[in-house]
This record gives sequence, C-alpha cells and structure tokens, in this order.
Amino acid sequence: MTVAPEQDIALPPLRPFLKWAGGKGRLLTRIQPHVPAAFENYHEPFLGGGAMFFAVRERVGGTAYLHDLNDVLINVWQRVQEDPAGLYAALEWYHERDSKDFYYEQRTATPQTRTAQAARFVYLNQTAWNGLWRVNKFGQFNVPWGDRQFKGIDRDTLFRISDALSGATITNKDFRDSLEKPRAGDFVYLDPPYLPISDTSKFYLYTEKRFRAPDLAELAYLCHQLTERGVHWIMSNRDTPQVRDLFPGCDIVRFTTRRSVAAQNRRDVEALDSPEALIIGKPGT
Repeated sequence: MTVAPEQDIALPPLRPFLKWAGGKGRLLTRIQPHVPAAFENYHEPFLGGGAMFFAVRERVGGTAYLHDLNDVLINVWQRVQEDPAGLYAALEWYHERDSKDFYYEQRTATPQTRTAQAARFVYLNQTAWNGLWRVNKFGQFNVPWGDRQFKGIDRDTLFRISDALSGATITNKDFRDSLEKPRAGDFVYLDPPYLPISDTSKFYLYTEKRFRAPDLAELAYLCHQLTERGVHWIMSNRDTPQVRDLFPGCDIVRFTTRRSVAAQNRRDVEALDSPEALIIGKPGT
C-alpha cells in the first residue's frame, strides 16, 4: 500500500492581537495596492495594533522599525517579542479570574513586572468597552467595563507572532525622532491619531499627550522631507480640507468607509460614513 506524503498545512495569516481604535485591518485592501512590492527597511511610527505590519512584513528586506508614543502599548509588543511564554502564563492568570469586579480591580492595578503589565494591558483591551484604550490627562486608564469575556491569545498564535517580530526594533518613540532614520529604499507607513471632529471626541486620547493640529502640520513637513530623501511613504488620515492642504503635490486617494463610533449609550456603537484619505509620497514627486 502506498502512503500519501504528508502535506504542509497552510497556517492562517497573522493579524493584530489587540483591538485598537482606528485600526486599519478593514482598509488593508484599499492601502496595500499602493505599498511597494518590496523595500529595504519598514518604519511605522504610530504602531497601534500593527495591522499594516502584519500585512506587509514579508515584503521587508531589512529591518522593521516599530514605534509608538504609548509606552504601555509598546511594552506589550516587546513582551510578545521577547517573552511569549511568560506572557502566556500571565494571561492564563487573568483568564481564571475574569469578572466585572475583577476588571475594575485591574483598571487601577499597578503590576510590578513588565510581563505582568503587558498581561494587564491585554486583559483590559479585550474586556473594556469597545476595546478602547483611553487615558485621562494624568495617564490613568478610565474606560468602563465592556461586558465581554476575556479570551486571551492562543498559545500557538502568540509564539508565531513572537517569531514574526524576531529582528524587529520596537521602541517607545515620538514620530519626530523615528522619522529621522528612513532612507532611500525604505518604506514608511503613518497612521497618526485623527484630529477630533468635535470638542467632545475622545478617541485620540490614547496617551496623556494629545495629538493636535500643530503636530499634524509638523508631521506633514517631515513627510515632505522623507520624499526629498527618496523614501516612499503612505499616510492614512481623515479626508478634510485641512489635511489636503498640508500635502500639496502628493497623490491623495479619497474614499468613504463605515466606522463604529460611540452612540449616546456608552455601551452602544453606531456605524457612520467616514471620509478617508490615503496620502502617498513617492520618490521623485
């Protein structure tokens, strides 16, 4: 009897392990056609949930430089990269204790080790209302319980993500510093916090430092410098006259997407049309 050879089982593609407000997972099909087919180093100054990194990581010929100003978020990425076994064990501890009362205990808790801090972040991210990470001006997490069960991260998936991050440089860094490094042949993806559409909008408050109009203007200036250095870059942003005016001479792809935003009831969300823009900076333009 002939025995059929074993066939490799295709693993599912890696996706973000965190829910992140403004994440680009649903817009990847819109963005990826504008990404170079291959490039040397990859730079992402506003990492968030990392949907774009997971989507283009196989195109990276050199190093992935992953940054974010949110230090507790970056700690999670670093722990996934460096200590997946310890993080998995810590997540199991949260899984065994999950409840509404436990959530509010952890909302004000201050774990002492970096791995414990990362596990708390993942727990709050999965069980907070709408997966939102929001802090007050003192840097204190203040999102209510979301009435959602904590699922943790599958062990095999966690270790696969850790392997994917092997060799990446992951740091807590401001975009002004991280954008000094890209050179010709590199690719930069930028997904800065969108400027609030009203005085009561809170989704951009994911660190105690607010991202405001002067920050966006400075970011636009740095993007033009990237182009002069021969760097290909793409920025996602809200499609507004203010945004378009900051990028004269750049290709801008405009479209509308559906986004979930807070409704009157804090436990509800409603879908609204959101005008989106991809600003594309290419060498030689």
